[in-house]
Amino acid sequence: MRNTLKLEKISFSYVNKQSSSINPVLDNFELTLKKGEIGIVLGASGGGKTTILRTIAGFLDPVQGRINIDGCDVFNSQNKSGYIPSEQRNVGMVFQDFALFPHLNVRENIMFALTKGKLRSVTDENVNRIEEMLALTGMINFAESSIQNLSGGQKQRVALARALAPSPKLILFDEPFSNLDPALRQVLVKEVREMLKATSTTALFVTHDQLEAFSLGDKVGILKDGQLQQWDSPYRLYHEPKNIDIAKFIGQGALINGFQDGDIVTTALGKLTLKNNFIPSRKSSEKQVKVLIRPDDIIHDDESEMSATVVKKIFRGADFLYTLKLPTEEEVLSFVPSHHDHPLHQPIGIRLEVDHVVTFESTEPSFTF
Repeated sequence: MRNTLKLEKISFSYVNKQSSSINPVLDNFELTLKKGEIGIVLGASGGGKTTILRTIAGFLDPVQGRINIDGCDVFNSQNKSGYIPSEQRNVGMVFQDFALFPHLNVRENIMFALTKGKLRSVTDENVNRIEEMLALTGMINFAESSIQNLSGGQKQRVALARALAPSPKLILFDEPFSNLDPALRQVLVKEVREMLKATSTTALFVTHDQLEAFSLGDKVGILKDGQLQQWDSPYRLYHEPKNIDIAKFIGQGALINGFQDGDIVTTALGKLTLKNNFIPSRKSSEKQVKVLIRPDDIIHDDESEMSATVVKKIFRGADFLYTLKLPTEEEVLSFVPSHHDHPLHQPIGIRLEVDHVVTFESTEPSFTF
């Protein structure tokens, strides 16, 4: 399948005008999106997420690197004669504040994108396309409504309809749900994914919200120090993080002590077998390691001979998040159904159910996160 977006060795720095110092933001940043894929760049605020979108859209030029959209270079620091300006890249963008025109109604906002601002030059094809977008986004009954009279969710749908209307090769989303309340955000995340998939539209989102990233993305990457630490499916990112930083950034869990001998890792929770990507070595592989344990790896089981003591608990409605202390004084987390309301400082039976044993070099003390 053809790539819609390919970024190679993108570097970008801001220059502080007062001190003339150079602040690097992106450092050999790379990613690839195939046609119809939804990608998410996940990272902390101020880490360069919006800069990535602005370089793709053509609002900023990287210091070096190559940006290829649908098989065509739109920026290449080694061949600047092939540069394509922003307005010719056929890239849509949905902003955090929607950036809709308040003096135009819903239909006119979508029309503006199709006619590039020439509202009087509307064709029958344009009219049909607008009706398609209104139907897709559920905004037919609001076509003549003023933007100022719409709710946050309705504005988001109009912004998406406007971005989709010109049939762009790629749509960029800059934290589009951050200004919405949590309940509406969950609904819109699902709807937006369905709309993008229905139109086979390739999209790249940036966000700091992990739940949003996992619900939306076919591929998710962690941005740190100007680079993607891992570009992978949400499932693999959660269960098979490539380093401790990713393990701590994604989800909750604990790192406990382990002793690895070959493909067997001995921990306070028992012996675990390494399966994924384990390559035996001719040399002795005995070593101290940290073992990643997620809350869903620890199963509450009153019949189990293994036990741990409840030291903290957080009620979450359908379940509790228990912090459990092992006999080694190490702590792990566990999701326990809410009808199992065990008192603090009392032992409960547990068993381990780990599909992916993930270990790291032993450089830090055990801790939960």
